Amino acid sequence: MGELTPERDSGEIPASGPETSPSGVSRIVTPGLVAPESTAPPSAFGRVLGLVRTVRPHQWVKNVFVLAPVVFAKEIFAPELLIRAGSAFAVFCLLAGAVYTINDIADVDADRLHPVKRRRPIASGQVPLPLAKFTAAALVLVSVGWAAALSLPFAVVAAAYFALNIAYTKQLKHVAYVDVGCIAAGFVLRVLGGGFAAKIEVSWYLFACTALLALFLGFGKRRHELTTAAEGTAGQQRLALEGYSKRGLDLALLVTSACTVTAYLVYTLDPETRAFFRTDWLWPTTALVVLGVWRFLYIVRNRPSAESPTQEMLSDGPFVAIVLGWAVLVMWVVYHLQPGT
Repeated sequence: MGELTPERDSGEIPASGPETSPSGVSRIVTPGLVAPESTAPPSAFGRVLGLVRTVRPHQWVKNVFVLAPVVFAKEIFAPELLIRAGSAFAVFCLLAGAVYTINDIADVDADRLHPVKRRRPIASGQVPLPLAKFTAAALVLVSVGWAAALSLPFAVVAAAYFALNIAYTKQLKHVAYVDVGCIAAGFVLRVLGGGFAAKIEVSWYLFACTALLALFLGFGKRRHELTTAAEGTAGQQRLALEGYSKRGLDLALLVTSACTVTAYLVYTLDPETRAFFRTDWLWPTTALVVLGVWRFLYIVRNRPSAESPTQEMLSDGPFVAIVLGWAVLVMWVVYHLQPGT
C-alpha cells in the first residue's frame, strides 16, 4: 500500500482509524501523519496468500505456448501426446513460479521504490525472505525431477529455460533490449520444450511467430514501465529502462507488431501449411491477430495504473474475447473444416 499523505486543510479534522497493510495486519493511521509500515509479522494465512501472489499464477498462461506444437501438428486429440504436453506445461509453470520468486528476491530493494511493485508480498514483508528462498528451491527440485521423468531432451530444454532466467535475473535484465531478447528466447524454449515432450517436429514458422510475438509483448511491457515510472526514478526501478526511450520503444513496437502479423500471414499462406492442414482458409484468422495486437497496444498506452500490461490484458474483456475467438476459429479450421467447404 502506498504511503498516506496528510489531508489538505478543509476545516475538518479527519478521523483516525485502522488501515490494513499489505500483510493483512491492521495499523492505526494518525491524522496528518504518514503511517509507517507495521512491523508485526503476517499471519500464516497471509503468508500463504502472499506466496500464491509471488509465484504469479496469472502469468502461467504464457506457458500455453508449450501446447502449440501439439495443436499445430493436429494431435490435440491424441491422449498420450496431450498428457505429455500437459505435463510439460506443468513443469514450465513450476519453473516460472520459481523464477518469479527468485526475481522478486533479487529485486526487493528496487520494488520498494516502485509505486505499484512495492505492494508485492516480498517487498512489503508479507512473505519473509527465508520462506521465499525455501519455496523457490522446492519448486526447482520438483520441476527438474518431473522434467527428467518426461524425457532427457525436454529436461535439457527446461534446464536451459531456468538457466536463462537466472542469468536474466542476475545480469541480463539490466541491459536494454537484451532483456527483451531473453524474454523472447524463453518463449521459444517453451515451444521447443513442448515439441520434445510430445516428440513432435516443430515448424520454423512457429518458432518465428513465437519469437516475434514475444518481442512485441516484451517491448510493450517496457513501454508501459517507462510511462508509469516517476520522473528520474526509471533506472532505480529497472536499470535497463535507462537504455530505453519512449520513441525507441514505439519504433520497436511498430516493427515487431508488423513483423508478427506478416510472419503469421505468410505461415497461413505457405503451400506446405495449406497442404498439411488440407485447407486454404487459415489465413482469415490473421484478422484476429491484428485485432489482438491493436488491443494490446491500446492497453500499453492507456492503462498506466496497471502493474503490467500482460496482467491487465488477462482481465480485459475485448482482448480475452479476441484471443478466444482466434483459438476457436483456428481449431475449427485446422480440425473440422474439410477440403472444398
